[in-house]
Amino acid sequence: MKNRTPDASETAAGAARHLPAHADLNLLRTFLAVYRAGTFTAAAPALGLSQPTVTAQIRTLEQQTGRELFTRLPRGAEPTPLAHELAARIAGPLDALAALGGGGPLAGQTTPVHLAGPSELLCVRVLPALVPLVADGVQLRVTQGLPEPLLEEMRAGRHDLVIATRRPRGRGLESAPLADEEYLLVASPSWAGRLTATPAEADELCTALRAVPLITYAEDLPIVRRYWRTVFGRQLTARAAVTVPNLYAVLSAVNAGAGFSVLPRSLCQEHLDSGRLALLHAPEEPPLNTLFLVQRPGAEANPHVVRVRDTLRRAARTW
Repeated sequence: MKNRTPDASETAAGAARHLPAHADLNLLRTFLAVYRAGTFTAAAPALGLSQPTVTAQIRTLEQQTGRELFTRLPRGAEPTPLAHELAARIAGPLDALAALGGGGPLAGQTTPVHLAGPSELLCVRVLPALVPLVADGVQLRVTQGLPEPLLEEMRAGRHDLVIATRRPRGRGLESAPLADEEYLLVASPSWAGRLTATPAEADELCTALRAVPLITYAEDLPIVRRYWRTVFGRQLTARAAVTVPNLYAVLSAVNAGAGFSVLPRSLCQEHLDSGRLALLHAPEEPPLNTLFLVQRPGAEANPHVVRVRDTLRRAARTW
């Protein structure tokens, strides 16, 4: 009878049984941090350890199991089949232990919640929604930035919650859709008065807008190009007349009469309601961008993280 070569899952399950009966919890916590962060370097600050210490602890655990846990790569650590099996077995118990006080906030004890996301959304939607929690004693440490850098910082343990404009790639970060952001084509009333096109006359509107300065926050015009592609079904050929650092600056320039742009409804709705801005086009299906709420693994050990997360989910239903 020929010997059958075990598959990866059998090898991993069998190897996991080689874990010492009284494995050091610190080694397991370090393993889980590396598994979730994707690199030894990113896991170190989250653990409060140096990178050499993290490397030494993983080597010790590998010696105890008799198996390799990570394949060292130039830009990270790739988990072996055993690592996937081991992470699945210990993640739940270790996170529960952290919630009770073993390696995380003590039961009933809270720490500041580290929250990050796009600056405009944080100011217009997020912080107003969290005012009742702040009044109730929740402490916030808020950071603004672009999605990818913020998510990398989360993997390194710097943020508990991140609101991202795209779902995070790779493993280790839990995310769920939070809300859909609608984008609008807007200009000042003075410019809108010169444009005679109605919403049904898309071709005429596109032609007329060629004579209007375009305001944007980036040279590649990401939001405006997407609007032209999804709403008008064509490529945008215009170049920006003015580029500014962020969407707040775009709003300010457009509101002052510098030209037109495409902005999220959350940022410009108040200006539309007051007449300071004019809607140039009202398509039946305006372009939407889904916002995702991303949570760092183990962050729920802090009860205030859970309160902030749940409050944002409820508030997002009205955005």
